Amino acid sequence: MEDREIVELFLAGDEEAIRRAAEKYGARLRRLAFNICGDEGVAEECENDAYLRAWELIPPHEPYEYLWAFLARLARFSAIDRRRRLSRQKRSAEYTALTDELESCLSARGNPESELDGAELSRAVSDFLRELPAEKRNIFIRRYWYADSVAEVAERFSLSESKVKSVLHRLRSRLKEYLIKGGYLP
Repeated sequence: MEDREIVELFLAGDEEAIRRAAEKYGARLRRLAFNICGDEGVAEECENDAYLRAWELIPPHEPYEYLWAFLARLARFSAIDRRRRLSRQKRSAEYTALTDELESCLSARGNPESELDGAELSRAVSDFLRELPAEKRNIFIRRYWYADSVAEVAERFSLSESKVKSVLHRLRSRLKEYLIKGGYLP
């Protein structure tokens, strides 16, 4: 079923919308959530949270052309929220390493005046990513948005893990330079 038809079902208040969305995107949403939280049961709950939030948010949103991105964002936020709650008790080494990688180029530690507004930061990173060649952009997104491991990224792009690590390191450095030149960081 096409995304447009699924959105129409959501707009009509037809519960079939959830079943159709789950058929089309369920496995991908669970995988995304699992990459962040590391637990199959929690990932399934995050998938279900995404459908519930979609049910609540359609309308006013009508994601005819971007249903996958809409659902993925909802599932990702749910997984991040659950990860944060869990991290208060015990932090996941993989997730901590992932956030530490990006934090090194997105913030000026110890300087609250330099902390970026979320929307401003999002625009700046999006602009940076648009300037990259497709493969590098996709490597960055797979690692930092989908939370794929370095090994998974390497396999997906038929690269060695050392090559992926090198590309990611260079991209983080370039992103930091981009943010400094743009006046986003001191």
